[in-house]
Amino acid sequence: QVQLVESGGGLVQSGDSLRLSCAASGRIFSNYNMGWFRQAPGKEREFVSAISWYSSSTYYADSVKGRFTISRDNAKNTVYLQMNSLKPEDTAVYYCAAHFTGSFYSPLSYHTWGQGTQVTVSS
Repeated sequence: QVQLVESGGGLVQSGDSLRLSCAASGRIFSNYNMGWFRQAPGKEREFVSAISWYSSSTYYADSVKGRFTISRDNAKNTVYLQMNSLKPEDTAVYYCAAHFTGSFYSPLSYHTWGQGTQVTVSS
């Protein structure tokens, strides 16, 4: 199994940027497709972005397309989520996860999750 630890969250103002990091340890990180999800209070966990193990394919939710960028550095066992032009509706706990099988867009397709990092965007 791979273990995941997110960092980089915080409190920012609308229009600001943040970069989240997800550090992996354990099994070979480069073998995994990786995803970012988020969960706001009282809402279901929702897909944000995903990246294939070789970085040639990336996927985004419509709500973040053009503002967020996912990337990975397999040499550092880390996946990143660059978030620009943040909005109050981006406020949530952000989780990274290792993809197992199936659709990138469903949390059921991921078998390992980090503990999450809080992102709060004030208006």
